[in-house]
Amino acid sequence: MRHFLDFEKPIAEIEGKIEELRHLPESPDVDIAEEVERLSEKVDRLIRTTYAKLTPWQKTQVARHPARPHAADMVAGLVTDFVPLAGDRAFADDRAIIAGLGRFAGSAVAVLGTEKGADTEARVAHNFGMARPEGYRKARRVIELAGRFGLPVLSFVDTPGAYPGIDAEARGQAEAIARAIEACLAAPVPIVSAVIGEGGSGGAIALAAADHVMMFEHAIYSVISPEGCASILWRDAALAETAAEALKLTADDLKKLGLIDSIVPEPLGGAHRDPQAAIAGLGKAMGAALASVAGQPGPRLITRRREKFLAMGRAAPAA
Repeated sequence: MRHFLDFEKPIAEIEGKIEELRHLPESPDVDIAEEVERLSEKVDRLIRTTYAKLTPWQKTQVARHPARPHAADMVAGLVTDFVPLAGDRAFADDRAIIAGLGRFAGSAVAVLGTEKGADTEARVAHNFGMARPEGYRKARRVIELAGRFGLPVLSFVDTPGAYPGIDAEARGQAEAIARAIEACLAAPVPIVSAVIGEGGSGGAIALAAADHVMMFEHAIYSVISPEGCASILWRDAALAETAAEALKLTADDLKKLGLIDSIVPEPLGGAHRDPQAAIAGLGKAMGAALASVAGQPGPRLITRRREKFLAMGRAAPAA
């Protein structure tokens, strides 16, 4: 059963009528096929107009859609011969971050991704995509391994943020995130990162300090969730919609601000309506981005990557 978001109710009503018609027996009085076609065209027009003017809060809802393809889906669809790597060689394995080696478009790569899980059992197992320190230390280990063997790194970001629990803080959450960012910035190999759903705070940047950062059209990327921002600023999480407007968390906003490099279009109605098309589109975009930085010497990659992130937020000199 398809999950509809609040603003999709008019779409849901028409699609419900289409399903009802498809289950009706043929009648000489009504041309069911013609009516289904007419309603289908109406749905397409409604989806197109609705998704052409989504607010930041509506985009946040789309980015969190339960049927949206996750990091594991991206790996399954884009990476062949994938061999998972587990553990941080210090404490444990964190299933919120998937990591491993495989082939992308025929070439060997290292792969990282924050995985939320597709159903209740999987979400609990992957801690809803919120990694603990051991997850970021695993990511650092794989990035350093990639640098040692000259493998490009692909990362898929979809997390509300790093896990804020007491146990994570006790094991050095902030230090682990900082070391993962450091590993990205010091890697002598190309890194291409894609924000495919939510990109939340340092937990996202830990896997996205890349040569090329792209976002899905309806993904979000921000220092904090709208609910968290509203709770801090106004002591009221119900003002999340207002916070979403202020945070400038959409792909369009971030591209204008120079915080991401490109935007990947989604199928009409969002990636959750056609996951395979979304995955294929992302694969083409990542392939092009990887080709644009491939073959560059390691020291040059490191210098350009560091300069890119140091320039973010730098004030322009006064005229």
